Order: sequence, then structure tokens, then C-alpha cells
Amino acid sequence: QVQLVESGGGLVQAGGSLTLSCAASGLPFSSYVMGWFRQAPGKEREFVTAINWSGRTDYADSVKGRFTISRDNAKLYLQMNSLKPEDTAVYSCAARYSMWPARNPLDYGYWGQGTQVTVSS
Repeated sequence: QVQLVESGGGLVQAGGSLTLSCAASGLPFSSYVMGWFRQAPGKEREFVTAINWSGRTDYADSVKGRFTISRDNAKLYLQMNSLKPEDTAVYSCAARYSMWPARNPLDYGYWGQGTQVTVSS
């Protein structure tokens, strides 16, 4: 079955950096759009960034210039720099087949369990 497993979350001070990883198995990784979403307490899940099969990327305005998404073989990455307290959330990776753009979480069929990122001020 399809599995997405995130790692790399933690506690970091404002201005610091973290790199999240998502290991994918059970799906033809190269054919899927991969995305990162986040959900803060009391808020709805929101789009962070996505990357398609050809490497095309899309970023939410709130993270543009600070976050970088990449993919390699069966792994997805999220490099987060200049972190802010408002970036605190549970970050989840997700996969959807083919279609682009890919900002709507309802269009993603597979999800990881999420990893907590906490940015202290």
C-alpha cells in the first residue's frame, strides 16, 4: 500500500532553519505531484508548496523566498529557512496523480501522518 512518512520536524528559534523529508513507497513516485501542507491549532489545513513530475514548483505567498521544495527518487524535501513563529504547525506531505496546479488538499489522495514544527520567538 501507499505510505508517506515524514521526518525532520522539531523546535527551532525564529530565524532558524529546518529540513523536512517525506519518504514515499507503494506508488510510482515520478508520476505524482507531491505537496506539503500545514495545519496550525484551531486553523484549517493550508497549502504550503508543491512540485510536479517535471520539477515545476508552486509556493504559497507566505513562504515564497524562504521555503524550497525538492524531490529525488522516492523522497520529497522541504527546506525551511528564516522561520517565523507563524510557521508553527503540523506539516504533512501528500501525493496526487498527475494534475497540476495542485493547491487544493481535497485533490490529494495520499497523506503522511505529519510532523510537528515549532518556531519559538
